[in-house]
Amino acid sequence: MARLKPSPQVLAVLQAVFVTILWASSWVLIKLGLRASLPALTFAGLRYVLAFLCLMPFVLINPTHRAALRALTRADWGRLALLGIVYYTLTQGSQFLSLAYLPAAMVSLLLNLTPLVVGLFGIVLLQEHPSLGQWIGIALTIIGVMLYFFPVNAAELHIFGLLVALGGVLSNAASSVLGRQANRLANSSPLIITFISMGIGSILLLATGITIQGFGALDLQSWLLIAWLAIVNTAFAFTLWNHTLRTLSAVESSVINSLMMPQIAVLAFVFLGETLTGKEIIGLLLVSVGVIVVQLQKRGSESQEQSSTRPLPKQPKSPAP
Repeated sequence: MARLKPSPQVLAVLQAVFVTILWASSWVLIKLGLRASLPALTFAGLRYVLAFLCLMPFVLINPTHRAALRALTRADWGRLALLGIVYYTLTQGSQFLSLAYLPAAMVSLLLNLTPLVVGLFGIVLLQEHPSLGQWIGIALTIIGVMLYFFPVNAAELHIFGLLVALGGVLSNAASSVLGRQANRLANSSPLIITFISMGIGSILLLATGITIQGFGALDLQSWLLIAWLAIVNTAFAFTLWNHTLRTLSAVESSVINSLMMPQIAVLAFVFLGETLTGKEIIGLLLVSVGVIVVQLQKRGSESQEQSSTRPLPKQPKSPAP
């Protein structure tokens, strides 16, 4: 009796969901490392420098990738350096630092506001006005945030951590725009873009962490944690995610990626003891639905525009936290 093999579409969906589980588990592992007194910025820098080193052989051994590196102009290197500083040094650094002060579910909720911030940037800077569906998604997200945070308990809310997390949202939104620009570079695959930007951003992040917070007392357990985050949750997960993009559409990838927020909340409850009230759970769900609606409307409008103009290159997916 012949075995039934899953279709490429089903297999890609399962692989993408598996990647989101790995990325969601990163939040728990980061919190565990921070609880073990790992310096936040140094911790983040070590993770991404090691991930950069894991990607190095795949770039330098491949003749096509080496030729792409040689073809980059000075301006190209400048754009990739800026992307690395914004996405890795600022965004990832702020995420690790905010997790030292705030619950994982709260930081995840705030980071999921990035598409809305990008949309607001479009209104102000590009005169791109949201559709009715996008406004509905934005409204759902705002209501979800209000449900989650209000009434505000000043005694439990760490202002510094909240400000750092909001700064991470802004830098993440900026990196979305920079990533789209970087993807237009000639002869540059997502791997090349990630390799260069991650290398520059992570080295600067590590240097900043060591300068400000020191190296910390790293034992075998700490190194194993850093190695897992770098090799499995970053280098491997990024490679597998980009493999799924060959089959999945941008809409499908965006929706699957939105599954991370409820996953993080569940994992934080199970492994970190972070509890959520009924009001907070409803808030998280509303934010998730709102972000999905905005992404669906956004991707739909982009598809219509691209069908009437020249096709745009697919925006690379950077590794999630």
